[in-house]
Amino acid sequence: MEHKFSLATGALVILSGLSAPLAAQTKWDLPSGYPASNFHTENLVQFSNDVDKASGGKLKITVHANGSLFKANEIKRAVQGGQAQAGEIILANFENESPIYGLDGVPFLASSYAESKRLYDAQKPVLDAVLGKQGMKLLYSVPWPPQGIFTKKEINSVADLRGIKWRAYSPATAKIAELVGAVPVTIQAAELSQALATGVVESYISSVSTGYDSKTYESTKYFYDTQAWLPKNAVFANKKAFDALDPATQANVMKAAADAEERGWKTSQEKTEWYKKALTDKGMKIVPPSPKLMADMRQLGGIMLADWQKKAGADGEAILAGYAKSKK
Repeated sequence: MEHKFSLATGALVILSGLSAPLAAQTKWDLPSGYPASNFHTENLVQFSNDVDKASGGKLKITVHANGSLFKANEIKRAVQGGQAQAGEIILANFENESPIYGLDGVPFLASSYAESKRLYDAQKPVLDAVLGKQGMKLLYSVPWPPQGIFTKKEINSVADLRGIKWRAYSPATAKIAELVGAVPVTIQAAELSQALATGVVESYISSVSTGYDSKTYESTKYFYDTQAWLPKNAVFANKKAFDALDPATQANVMKAAADAEERGWKTSQEKTEWYKKALTDKGMKIVPPSPKLMADMRQLGGIMLADWQKKAGADGEAILAGYAKSKK
């Protein structure tokens, strides 16, 4: 009997030893609204791999691409509510919650990568604080290529957009539709290809990356390279989930996030020309906007910046002051 007892005791010790690493492992879900082949998603996968490696497998992050776990417009709420531990959103979509989220959707406030980076540096502390109040923590942010107008017909001014069915993916793009007299239609990125093919949408403003991913070239001929703004995606974590990690793993996450941010900005800029060539190869015309179209768009930008400043208050003024100072 004593011999049997000792064998059983030994087995329990061995089993407990085997289960210890499993008990210490934490698993996160990270939903994204963009295809697996998109550079943002590829960067997410690299980020998750870096965290896995740096933490020695203590934190496993599973990336769910193309709205497969939650639709793009559901991701922020899912992370806030703890249904997912982390997520990726395009910030400008949530301007109705806080004007700080919509800053990089203001046309021509920052229309180059250098300007966009300075604006982000001024915005980042306030952005992190706004997310923090909602129970989230900013991990990193990466811009899309500059925004231009996709249309099925030639345009020379914003008057040519009057009455057109216009994809509105954010408050800013809906505002543009309102100002130019277009008909706004809310369509998420994952649904854009079908919407274009069926005529639900006839025109939209976005990046060459979205144009390529959504196969816009199959139904649309023109891309007007206005370089109006560079909207950013933000990758963030549920704050409780992040705070539950041990300090070493938290440090691993933030180091991987810093690397992902640097890598993402570089990739976004490098791939812009690649996407333009890919669209051209598919038969799309990349067109420089006319002086009249650019003048019209800049006028829209001035109206939208004034509206944004009214809503953003002191935080907005501080960000814009910091951005202006960085230009000197």
